[in-house]
Amino acid sequence: MQTDNEKYNETVQPNTAFLNELKAKLPEFFTKEGSFDLDKFRNQLKDKNINELSEGYQLDFIGKDYARRQAGEMPSTVIVPDEKQNQGEGKDSKNLFFTGDNLEVLRHLQNNYQNKIDVIYIDPPYNTGSDGFVYPDSFEYSDEKLKDMFGLDDDQVERLKSIQGKASHSAWLTFMYPRLSLAKKLLSGEGIIFISIDDNEKDNLSEIMDELYGESNFITNFVWEKKKKPSFLNGNVGQKFEYVACYSKNRKKTHAFSVEQTERGKKYPFNNAGNSESTLTFPKNTVNFTKIKNNIIKSQDMSGGNIKTILLNDVIISNHKNTNAFSLKGEWRYSQDKLDDLLSNGAQITISSVPFRPNLVKNGGETKKMHNLLTLSHYPVGSNEDATKELMSLLGLNIFDYNKPSSLIKLLVKSYTYNMKHAIVMDFFAGSSTTADAVMQLNAEDDGHRKFIMVQKPEKTYEVDKETGEAKLDKSGNRIPTKGGKAAYEAGYMTIDPISRERIRCAAKKIRENNELTLPKDFDGSFKHYRVVKPVKQTLEEIEDFDPNNINLFTDMVDGFSSQTLGIDGDATGEETILTTWLAKDGYPFDANVEDVNFGSYIAHKVEDNRLYLIKDHWGAEQTKELLNQLGTHQLEVQSVVIFGYSFNIAELRELENGLKQLDSKVTLIKRY
Repeated sequence: MQTDNEKYNETVQPNTAFLNELKAKLPEFFTKEGSFDLDKFRNQLKDKNINELSEGYQLDFIGKDYARRQAGEMPSTVIVPDEKQNQGEGKDSKNLFFTGDNLEVLRHLQNNYQNKIDVIYIDPPYNTGSDGFVYPDSFEYSDEKLKDMFGLDDDQVERLKSIQGKASHSAWLTFMYPRLSLAKKLLSGEGIIFISIDDNEKDNLSEIMDELYGESNFITNFVWEKKKKPSFLNGNVGQKFEYVACYSKNRKKTHAFSVEQTERGKKYPFNNAGNSESTLTFPKNTVNFTKIKNNIIKSQDMSGGNIKTILLNDVIISNHKNTNAFSLKGEWRYSQDKLDDLLSNGAQITISSVPFRPNLVKNGGETKKMHNLLTLSHYPVGSNEDATKELMSLLGLNIFDYNKPSSLIKLLVKSYTYNMKHAIVMDFFAGSSTTADAVMQLNAEDDGHRKFIMVQKPEKTYEVDKETGEAKLDKSGNRIPTKGGKAAYEAGYMTIDPISRERIRCAAKKIRENNELTLPKDFDGSFKHYRVVKPVKQTLEEIEDFDPNNINLFTDMVDGFSSQTLGIDGDATGEETILTTWLAKDGYPFDANVEDVNFGSYIAHKVEDNRLYLIKDHWGAEQTKELLNQLGTHQLEVQSVVIFGYSFNIAELRELENGLKQLDSKVTLIKRY
């Protein structure tokens, strides 16, 4: 027997994710059978007098169709709560940390976090050849299945499989494409994504983002000065800079990026040499002539040097104010619409004397738009050296070679969330959780309540045999550390993710110590922890052999999803794992209020007077009778009952189905496998 998600994934095509998104936005162009009506769509474009054809080019690479298909698949994993952390230090936290493959985590979050993330920052592998990146997918499908799914011939299948374990451009593109596609769906309407990158894959990243997010949603490429002294590993030129690509979900909804506010009384000139010439009209009594009390200034050319200014009509000045409207022709920083908007909001405009050089006088506290050159002299962004020192001071050892300074990420997050202090910030290449550290620092500085979501794969710090999955051993029988994991391994960390979580704890402790008197009482310096893992082989075999028509159930299928059975820490029961996974699937946040409901000795779980979950086995006729009684007398109000199909035999299931159908109030039964 297959799980529901496995059945769905078998039907997924490369364009499934795209069609699902299209169906959600344009349902009127789909037939009853679910097919897209292209003729109707073309006719609608013609009716609206729109030319739907445009010239252009399309990004193409070996694994593109496979990557597109991955973006449409449902998760094949479960979400296991770390009950020790979640009921302990993280009990009241709104922050989240996921240990697992970020592609699977992104799939899980499509339902309960779609359109909710305000800022995503990621620092993915750069594919430099020295950063350890290789394409991780092992292509579990048979060659025949790959041919059928993508319409490939034998040579094309071999080309696709050739990227496995490689660090080619096609391998990197195939790896990044589905992750960036799913990330877009998580972004809120005004959400943005920052992506750190260097020259090696910068152009390929731009092409992916233009295709997935749209060229019109490109904000900028921030240029970050990563080193105080250049690196001369490049044989031709010293390297001092990297990039942070920035795209929006919908640029029309984004606001200005800013990390500073204007100073009170500071003057900003209207003239901007090099801009196109235009005419500005200043209404009467809107300009303060600071050095001219009473006079009539005749129309004239007031240009000088590289500044062009022509007064087009006479100005009558009385008591330092213009008593009539006047117009100036020149190269301006502001348009007429912007000038009118400034004046309607009480802006102060001054001209000292002839020649006229108008200035906007700031009241102070207004947003000052930032620029995209993130140099150490312009912004407090920090360098790679600062990142190393920072990690050393927190954890006592330098574990990561390519981590970013928290000051850089703090500046990026602040630049967009200065007026969004309840923003949700996500990083699905968490590394040492620098992003979480940056978010906590920013909250401590401006009394914010931003929440973070971190995702980190449990990468081994020692080498593993690809065939057996066992650790490689040296001549003395000891594990061999990976090239980049030696320091972590020697410090006792077998995987990267616990380092990431420890960084959060240490950073929170430091923030509390440094801000003891000013820190808000509700400062959130912890997190809830979840592991996203595949069920063990035995559980998968039991699922495969399960027959719902059996009268008796001989195996407790629920226990196969407990922390103990899955071989991980966390003290979660199988029931807690299944419930957590389903709550995410059904769109509930991880802090949803779950209430236990007793039916004799059987405990069910109710969420928001909406759904009742029946997961454990030993549901019988007595429990069905009690459930129907509570529903019929309105002691219990739910819209649907969701059951774990493996816990019910055919007789129990039919009795429950028939009973719910006889109720006056409609309650839907949802069976899941």
